[in-house]
Amino acid sequence: MEILGASLRICVDDLEAAIPFYERLSGGRALRFERGGVQVAAVGSFLLMSGPEDELEVLRKVAATIAVKDVDAAHRLLDDLGARIIAGPVATPVGRNLIAMHPDGSVFEYVDQHQD
Repeated sequence: MEILGASLRICVDDLEAAIPFYERLSGGRALRFERGGVQVAAVGSFLLMSGPEDELEVLRKVAATIAVKDVDAAHRLLDDLGARIIAGPVATPVGRNLIAMHPDGSVFEYVDQHQD
């Protein structure tokens, strides 16, 4: 499995107010999408999320998003290492993802840029 980078997940009350700060901080433009009633803006290394509290409560349990070359390869390695796959792999607006709980209890999202 090749790790390409990681994104920090930040839940915000007001996505529109938060985006300009993170765009200026990272020097990039926000890529916006919606997933499960949650508005998301990917800005540089940050994933800003805003939405219903019950949805955000679940998202807060995921420590970070890890970009990988191939989610299927990540799935195989995570299985071999004793991680528990909680969800996925599934298609998302920007690629595919899975969510895994590592043996130490930490939870991460793994994403690739492949389209199904």
